[in-house]
Amino acid sequence: MPSHKIERIASDISRNISDILANEANDSLLKTITVTGCHVTNDLSFCKVYFTSLSNLDKKILERELNEAAPYIRGEVSKRVDIRHTPEIKFIYDESIEYGKKIDDIISSLN
Repeated sequence: MPSHKIERIASDISRNISDILANEANDSLLKTITVTGCHVTNDLSFCKVYFTSLSNLDKKILERELNEAAPYIRGEVSKRVDIRHTPEIKFIYDESIEYGKKIDDIISSLN
């Protein structure tokens, strides 16, 4: 179970990445992305950022674009979050929203 410090850092990183994508990204594709969660390892070496998007593009393309922009995003996060070592960032498409919608559709069809 992560400590309060790790949870706070994950929350700060998630908030700052959302801000960077919404306000500072040059690529219009990155502006359609919503960060849904963030998980930081206990030693602060690695960070998984979960995201979803409103665009109709393939999730693999979105993941690749974000992971190509990850070094820039990591640099911007390091300027904003006051920690000694900024974790390496990996973006992962969050399928929970699509899964929830699929279950909702199944329940609706049963009624």
